[in-house]
Amino acid sequence: MALHITSLNSGSNGNCYYVGNTTDAVLIDVGISCRETEKRMNKLGLSMNTVKAIFVSHEHGDHIKGVSTLANKYNLPVYITEKTAKNGPRLIAHLAKRFAPNEPVCVGSLEITPFAKCHDAADPHSFIISSQGITVGVFTDIGNVCKEVIHYFKLCHAVILEANYDEVMLENGPYPLHLKNRIRGGLGHLSNKQALELFLEHRPPFLSRLFLAHLSKENNHPQLAKTLFAEKSNGTEIIVASRYEPTEVYIVTAPGEKALQIDRTLSKPLQLALYESINLVNARAKLASCSDFLIYLQTKSGFLYPDKCP
Repeated sequence: MALHITSLNSGSNGNCYYVGNTTDAVLIDVGISCRETEKRMNKLGLSMNTVKAIFVSHEHGDHIKGVSTLANKYNLPVYITEKTAKNGPRLIAHLAKRFAPNEPVCVGSLEITPFAKCHDAADPHSFIISSQGITVGVFTDIGNVCKEVIHYFKLCHAVILEANYDEVMLENGPYPLHLKNRIRGGLGHLSNKQALELFLEHRPPFLSRLFLAHLSKENNHPQLAKTLFAEKSNGTEIIVASRYEPTEVYIVTAPGEKALQIDRTLSKPLQLALYESINLVNARAKLASCSDFLIYLQTKSGFLYPDKCP
C-alpha cells in the first residue's frame, strides 16, 4: 500500500510530476520535452509503460511543452478541460479526455481528483492522486490559498506544494512592477510565507513529505526555502524540487509503515543492478533462510520484496 512520487522538473522552465504505484502511474503536466521526460524517467528507473495518462493543470507553456509529443508517441489519454484545451497542446482527437472539478477520474488502480484553483489561466486545476488509502497532492501555480486548496491539502500523505518566491527578494528584484504585481496579486503564485502558513495551519498529522516546488530562479533560493520550512517541519521531510534535475523517487506509505527512499542512481533493470552490486550467490549461501535473504536484499537495494518466497 504505497504511492511512488517524484518531480521530474519544477520551475518556470518546465514542470512535470510523476505519481503512481507498481502497476499504474500518471504524469501531472509535461512542461519539458518528450525526450527529456524519457531521459529523466530512465535515470530514475521508471518505465513509460507504467504511465497510463497525463493530466494538464493549465495551458501555460511550462506545463504543456511536451504533452503533445509524449501523448502521441505513447498513445496516452490526456485529461484536460475544454477551456484549457482551446489554448493548450495539439492532440490526436481520441486522446483528449475531459474532467470536471471535484469529480474523481479512475486510471487503473489510481483515482485522480481535480479541483479548481486561483491562477491567471483559462481554467486552472490542481490534483490529488489516491490509491488504497494513500493520497498525494500536486499543488502548484496557486494565486492564493482558497478553501479548495485547504480542503484537499488536509487529505494528503505527501504534497508537491508551490513556494515560488521570497517576498523581499521579489520586491527588491529585477522584475518590472507589473510582473511583480502579477506574481503576488492573487492570481499568480504562492510565496514562501503563504506556503508555510498553509503547511503550519492545515498540515494533517500523517503528512510525511512536503516537496517545495516551482521555485523562482530570480526571486527565491532553494536553501532559503528549505531552511524556512525545515525549522518548523515537526517530522515532515522537506524536499526541494529542482528546476535542473529530478528528485529521488520517494515511496509514500500509510502511517506506521516505513517510507523508503529509492536511490535514483539505480537506473538499470532491478535484477541486473542487483547482480552487479552484490554477490547474490554468496550472500544466499551464507544466510540461513529465504526470509533472511530477502531482508538482506531489501537492505542493500532499498526495494520491498514479498514476505515469503514462492
